[in-house]
Amino acid sequence: MNYLDNYKLWLENAVEDEDLISELKSIEGDDKEIYERFYRSLEFGTAGLRGIIGAGTNRMNIYVVRQATQGLANYVLKKYGKGAVAISHDSRIKADLFMIEAARVLAANGIKVYITTELQPTPVLSYLVRYFKCQAGIMVTASHNPAAYNGYKAYGEDGCQMTDVAAGAVYDEICGIDIFDGVKTLDFDKALEEGIIEYVKDEVYTSYLDEVKKQQINPDICKDADLKVVYTPLNGCGNKLVRRILKEIGVEKVEIVKEQELPDGNFTTCPYPNPEIKEALQKGLELCEKVQPDLLLATDPDADRVGIAVKDYDGSYRLITGNEDGIMLTNYILSGRKANGTLPEKPVVVKTIVTTKLLEKICEKYSVELKNVLTGFKYIGEVILNLEKTGDEANYVFGFEESYGYLAGSYVRDKDAVVASMLICEMAAYFKKQGKTLAQVIDAIYEEYGYYKNTTLSFEFGGAEGMKKMAGIMSDIRENAPEEIAGYKVVKTADYKLSVEKDIATGEEKEIFLPKSNVLQYNLEGDNMAIVRPSGTEPKIKLYLTAVGKDKADAQAVTDRIAEDLKSKMGI
Repeated sequence: MNYLDNYKLWLENAVEDEDLISELKSIEGDDKEIYERFYRSLEFGTAGLRGIIGAGTNRMNIYVVRQATQGLANYVLKKYGKGAVAISHDSRIKADLFMIEAARVLAANGIKVYITTELQPTPVLSYLVRYFKCQAGIMVTASHNPAAYNGYKAYGEDGCQMTDVAAGAVYDEICGIDIFDGVKTLDFDKALEEGIIEYVKDEVYTSYLDEVKKQQINPDICKDADLKVVYTPLNGCGNKLVRRILKEIGVEKVEIVKEQELPDGNFTTCPYPNPEIKEALQKGLELCEKVQPDLLLATDPDADRVGIAVKDYDGSYRLITGNEDGIMLTNYILSGRKANGTLPEKPVVVKTIVTTKLLEKICEKYSVELKNVLTGFKYIGEVILNLEKTGDEANYVFGFEESYGYLAGSYVRDKDAVVASMLICEMAAYFKKQGKTLAQVIDAIYEEYGYYKNTTLSFEFGGAEGMKKMAGIMSDIRENAPEEIAGYKVVKTADYKLSVEKDIATGEEKEIFLPKSNVLQYNLEGDNMAIVRPSGTEPKIKLYLTAVGKDKADAQAVTDRIAEDLKSKMGI
């Protein structure tokens, strides 16, 4: 069926949502707008679904959500015979509606559903899957995307985002379902009365926070440290649980950024609610200048990631990168657990391949095994699962990715801004009692190990042609591999799509034992590195650069040279 026929089909059948009816009528006769909405269907992958809210197969709406959920229901019933699914949502526009629609579909298929009474962080959804021993989970969120987006993350029975195999099986089911006639639904209130849909009770969230608190290194350190914090949930769902956990560990002085305190899917004060970028933290930084806290915490809309800014030497506030925060947390956790005797005999730390190489030196100091995995926290969760299978789950200590995602402990299988916020504050309190700021802490680490500057550059390719252009760029650089970048010889390459690592000097090739992924890595002279990766959830190509310098300025100069030459070689 071509896109115009599909449009006509939707005009006739998409009658349950007034917003969709209005949108479909408004684009009548506009070929370009119709094409954008119907030239493809949102593809269900390991990140589930993500797209602009609106009408059409290439948009997030109740019909796309229902079809995806029917596919998930088919998968669960075929694999398990019966099952249960936990569902939650964040502050996104229509997120609560999409949760209810997904619940109706699952209930109609005879699958037990546990849903939250209000928005909750993504890690809570991961916890609920494990707590209720569900076969799957759904989190309605678009994470840190702009307000126009919503999404649908699917989780497996281990509480981790679905693997490639499981997501592929669900997608196969979805492809065989008619979006209007092939989906079962049950009245929501009736399903509640019958008990097939059940709201999660408050004590379950308390049990989650109990698990979070078990991850403390120095449990009483915050009670008399006089730590002062500014916190913004960026109009997302971290507000209640982050503030509650900080209060429970003894952080009493917490100032909230009022404009960003309450849930608001329009994100009017931060159009791109991503704690990685300064603009999203601007309101928080302005409040910091007024109240002079020790640090600023900012959790993203679904509260699985956290960014921070800390008081610098001159009294201003320094933004800390995701790598720097992860470096400090790893160092604090390993040194603290070694000191108090709780570090396991065979400790394991996990990072993604695009995360700082400096972690290798810290793990070497503490005789910790460092595992590298592909980008995506599901791969860190997979390491925990494999340790669990061999009875070694307790060996997992910490995992993180450069995009501000952290997890201590194995009670959930996704990044968790609640535990990260707790540990960041505990760490800040610990060093404050020693007369040190976190700015001094990260600088001391650089002094000890060398200045590693990690930079992520993103290049967006919008519209229907964007994905084609991205594919062309990746194909070109794969076929015309650079021998040098910015004058630094390429000493080793890794193609994660072909699963091949090559030593350029010897020509020796080794197999990469990781799932295949469209990622290219170039190890350069001087321990510098460049990684090229198209995003799996957004129409972007990302460059991850590692530059090693004598100091910050030197590393920045190296970064700039590598970035400009690589961009030129890729034509972006």
